[in-house]
Amino acid sequence: MAAPRVLSPDDGSRVTPIRAPRETMARMGDLAVLPVFLKLDGKTVLVAGGSAGTAWKAELLAAAGAHVRLVWAEPDAEARLLAADWPGRVTLFERNLVDGDFAGIAVAIGALEDDAEAADFADLARARGIPVNVVDKPAFCDFQFGAIVNRSPLVIGISTDGGAPTLGQAVRSLIETLLPAGFAGWARAAKAWRPRVSHAGLDAGQRKGFWRQFAAMAMARPHEPPCPVEREAMIAGIEQAGPATRSGHLALVGAGPGDPELLTLKAVRLLREADVILHDDLVGEGILAFARREARKIHVGKRRGEASCHQGDICDLAVLLASEGNRVVRLKGGDPLIFGRADEEIAAARAAGVPLTIVNGVSAAMGAAASMATSLTLRGVARRLQFITAHDERGLLPDSLDWSAIADPDASTCIYMGRSNLATTMACAIAAGLLPDTPARFVINATRPDEAVIAASAATIAAEVAACTQAGPGVLLLGCAFAADQPKAAAALPMALAAQ
Repeated sequence: MAAPRVLSPDDGSRVTPIRAPRETMARMGDLAVLPVFLKLDGKTVLVAGGSAGTAWKAELLAAAGAHVRLVWAEPDAEARLLAADWPGRVTLFERNLVDGDFAGIAVAIGALEDDAEAADFADLARARGIPVNVVDKPAFCDFQFGAIVNRSPLVIGISTDGGAPTLGQAVRSLIETLLPAGFAGWARAAKAWRPRVSHAGLDAGQRKGFWRQFAAMAMARPHEPPCPVEREAMIAGIEQAGPATRSGHLALVGAGPGDPELLTLKAVRLLREADVILHDDLVGEGILAFARREARKIHVGKRRGEASCHQGDICDLAVLLASEGNRVVRLKGGDPLIFGRADEEIAAARAAGVPLTIVNGVSAAMGAAASMATSLTLRGVARRLQFITAHDERGLLPDSLDWSAIADPDASTCIYMGRSNLATTMACAIAAGLLPDTPARFVINATRPDEAVIAASAATIAAEVAACTQAGPGVLLLGCAFAADQPKAAAALPMALAAQ
């Protein structure tokens, strides 16, 4: 990567400090419990009965391949039926628990109503170093059972740390509706195929490519598991293509104005597939959580008046990483094609011969209008929509702005990066003919939990924004469409409706 550039403008304008791209770590948030999956096949487990949940816990453990030692002095009919159905897997002892029942077991489960009995059971297990669970008594548990989605060997466990089992069951039901039962066949195929793929002579990149194809096929046809013929065809295709098939790729992805739910499905897919993510300052909280944990995250943010990465360095880094065979996502706030300097990154990718994908995002103006439940256009009033920036490379108003277009009463104008120059912008627009009472809405942190909307007129919006202490990126929406109570808009609406 080239050394960071330092701007030295000779026009006396402000110089933005330059910083190099830096790798960031998305640390794991606090976990109430650690999800683990126990291999119990062929191992002995103890279930001490005494409550309605005893037989169910015994069945669950037996389904996982364990030999269940079920001790219950007065078993119910369900426990007897379970032992009869699974002889050799579930052995029922109709007596009280004794110390010898703990010999040679992997885990101990107590379904005991009395707290004193539960405490004694837990103490006996822990004294022997045996993990223990007492049903519905978290204080005596070393581990917990969660709600289970069974697509074995694909198994999903859901825990609420004992706080809300009903919520866990609701989440399980939701996942089951989204995860077809046919995925079990794909999971079985993956388990059966892994030795063949591991010994097929493919390198690490090719093996990863095989399993990516496999996962894509599973998502496309979950109810139709693959056959060995397809496996061999996939291996042959990868072998024929050779190691060069692990070519890199660059995707310019719009992160939207902040709300993670506004990401497109394609954006989420690319984030989950990415090896490296180059993200800027305006990416909303929670969006990077869609990425794989092992993906590299590199901060390449640019903010006015703060230490910022030079655009040339970002282009160089994106191309270098993709040229090394990585799937690179350049993650930008809003839409990458609207004042995101995408043209420079597109040119760099094309010059280097790097495959390129562009994924649109919800732009800040669109997100702001949706949050306010207002339209960007208004039939009969706002016939034209324009996006402009009030910020050039010097941090000043661009010299080439068409003030007559901004003053056009039939236009809705969305002004990006205009907070610092807002007073000058409004003064110039009014001088060019913009009506001073034109509705103006300045939206800070659009679509985010801390969104703030400042409503004023063209003549007063700059003072209102200057008095606001809310930090964050802002966009100005200017025009009659942004206030239906304005005289011109109110008069035009009946005529527009009548013309429909």
